[in-house]
Amino acid sequence: MVEVFKTNVEDKIIADKITAELQSMFGGDINYDLDDCDKILRVESDEVIPEKISEVLICKGFICEVLE
Repeated sequence: MVEVFKTNVEDKIIADKITAELQSMFGGDINYDLDDCDKILRVESDEVIPEKISEVLICKGFICEVLE
């Protein structure tokens, strides 16, 4: 399953830390496109729970919205 999120994460170091945290929770392939205007977070995993992913980013003070 693949989910794509719009975020406001702009810093690569922060993106890498969030990616590592999400990787430990969900496994699979997780990456950011910080060059995109929507700072895209893409999560591909057998078990993707959009609410939990959003919660991780929101708890850190970031915006995280599922793109349809």
